[in-house]
Amino acid sequence: MSVRKRKWITRKGEAKEAWLVDYADQSGARHIETFAKKKDADAYHATVKVDVRRGVHTAPSTSATVAEAAESWIKRVQADDRERGTIKQYREHIRLHIVPRIGRVKLAHLTTKRVEQFRDDLLAGLSRPMAHAVLTSFKSLLRVSRHAHVADGVVVKRDKRKERKLEAGRDIPTPSEIKRLIAAAKPGRQRAFLLVAALCGLRASELRGLRWADIDLKAATLRVSQRADRYAIIGSPKSAASRRQIPLPPEAVSELRTWRLACPPTEADLVFPTGRGHVEHHPSLWRAIERVMLRASIVDKGGRSKYGLHALRHFFASWCINRKPEGRELPPKEVQALLGHSSIVMTYDVYGHLFPPGDDRAELAAASGRLFA
Repeated sequence: MSVRKRKWITRKGEAKEAWLVDYADQSGARHIETFAKKKDADAYHATVKVDVRRGVHTAPSTSATVAEAAESWIKRVQADDRERGTIKQYREHIRLHIVPRIGRVKLAHLTTKRVEQFRDDLLAGLSRPMAHAVLTSFKSLLRVSRHAHVADGVVVKRDKRKERKLEAGRDIPTPSEIKRLIAAAKPGRQRAFLLVAALCGLRASELRGLRWADIDLKAATLRVSQRADRYAIIGSPKSAASRRQIPLPPEAVSELRTWRLACPPTEADLVFPTGRGHVEHHPSLWRAIERVMLRASIVDKGGRSKYGLHALRHFFASWCINRKPEGRELPPKEVQALLGHSSIVMTYDVYGHLFPPGDDRAELAAASGRLFA
């Protein structure tokens, strides 16, 4: 591996010179790259030397473009049997944001500075959450292509100053609103659904994929073992942590017993199927809940339903966190497990402000007393 100067005379008699980087990659194949300036050749030589040692170097002559790598990545994702909704989202990221901005660039020409420019371009044209999502997809593409090292440390940081925390009565139903909602629901399916949603905290996809086989009415427990995606396809939960067991309150057990007698049998053994025994679609499910909210007068200033379906999961989280007797006052790790979060960081990011602060006044008084004794 070396850097050397090359001189030659053109047919017109002009003297020319260039700097060559002559090297063998990790597989032993020889490559020569030409540069007009020595400092550029030296910089490339230093980078290649490290990359060859790490086994991650790709010569420009054999390198795919970002667009070509993106297509290979999508095929890999499909082979891994990812959900249709996830693949659709990745394709939109590629088509709308990645290929137009950086698709023609060869992977071998990518540098951390170029990836930072791509990140900055995303932030200039997209919202911060969308820019974060696209950059995450781009990093996954690079990881599969074995070029993840060029994106190390390039992130879209959250602007926590502009983040609005969840509030009871605005984002989270209050206990009195939940009581009114349950009271306004029709006995059977509707009331059973609302009780499970509000007092067990399942995601909408988990509610739609819930099976009777996963409910033990004698033991008063519910197990999350599958979910239904936006296309009504049954599959595995979002993550390993999403597989969990949740205790059923007596009110939910009683209503589920009633509903089980009237529930139409389905091949998939669904707890909340359509009238024809299929997986319920999310919009249809929400419209039914919206009507109950209107009957219970849980509306905003415009007379529309005040909360979305996910707000019932927020209520469950707050109910688990709040002090007794208004809530269950559970430890953070137990709240994390019941919600099916993959990490305690996620739980704290969304609900950390709801955990009651410790009252250490007695301990403080005792410590200061010992200090000045």
